[in-house]
Amino acid sequence: MDQYKKPVLTDPIERVAPYDSFALDVLAGLSEPHKSIPSQYLYDDIGSRLFVEITRLPEYYLTACERDVLAANAPCIGSYVANAPFNLVEFGPGDGHKTSLLIDHFRARRFDFCYVPIDISPSAIATLCPTLRRDFPGLEITPLVSEYFTGIRSLSRRSRRRNLVLFLGSNIGNFSPDQARRFLRNLWLSLNHGDILLIGFDLMKDIDVLRRAYNDDQGVTAAFNLNLLKRITRELDGNFALSRFRHFGTYNPASGAMESYLVSLTHQHVHVGAIRRTFPFRAWESIHTEHSRKYLESDIAALASDTAFVVCEHLYDSKRWFVDSVWEVQKTDRKSVV
Repeated sequence: MDQYKKPVLTDPIERVAPYDSFALDVLAGLSEPHKSIPSQYLYDDIGSRLFVEITRLPEYYLTACERDVLAANAPCIGSYVANAPFNLVEFGPGDGHKTSLLIDHFRARRFDFCYVPIDISPSAIATLCPTLRRDFPGLEITPLVSEYFTGIRSLSRRSRRRNLVLFLGSNIGNFSPDQARRFLRNLWLSLNHGDILLIGFDLMKDIDVLRRAYNDDQGVTAAFNLNLLKRITRELDGNFALSRFRHFGTYNPASGAMESYLVSLTHQHVHVGAIRRTFPFRAWESIHTEHSRKYLESDIAALASDTAFVVCEHLYDSKRWFVDSVWEVQKTDRKSVV
């Protein structure tokens, strides 16, 4: 997918520099007995575009289900923020087509809000903003190229508005249970009393449905994962030969998650120049690249309780395959320490 060209930036974009840990995480992950690289590194500019392609695949039911949720429940979601100006904050907005359903409803009701997309990919932000300005003339947009917590804290320092934060697409499922709790607790600490979080969860369902969603016939999911090796080669002077690896997606009943791996097809050695290390691979040895946990309603309730959020309600699609859950931050009677 090297044919993608970086778009010209046409909107003012605030860049909040993240901590660059890619090389260190590659070193640590490929040095372990069971090799792995954090899934966040799948989403460079090319990976972000490939993921947008994945969301449009017929096998990838999650996007259609969540659109169902948002289209049917936009008035309900809007009721939580209708009475005062607010920031509509979105973590990892992608191409914005789901969020457009909410933006369209909020503008029709003349809500006073600013849309704040936050993403680590400059290209993703640069592609999104002109599209939204074309579709919604006059929409106030304050894009941030940043890690999520850096961005939300930067926003909170200069804005007194209430926040409606969108963490859609079951992105929380990419974390292990402990990581999810740490992420959400840090988010709670970064938000203000009365802020609202709309968070998506992919629910447990038939395993064959899950496996098809992560092993599409067109091979886009495979290209998305293999792009991680391309990224190491581009950015860290690696010499991965993609023809010697294949993508493998499977359901793990022990963790309740779909898991993605890049499997070495032969015994080989891969050098990464930026960290001056050569890593041996046995034939059929794997690199774990992605974890996508599926949830029960009881899991969602426990996660909210553990991280101090208050569950307001669950909003389901027509198949009840997916839920966007509305959570509120209440800090009046809670300690703001971990």
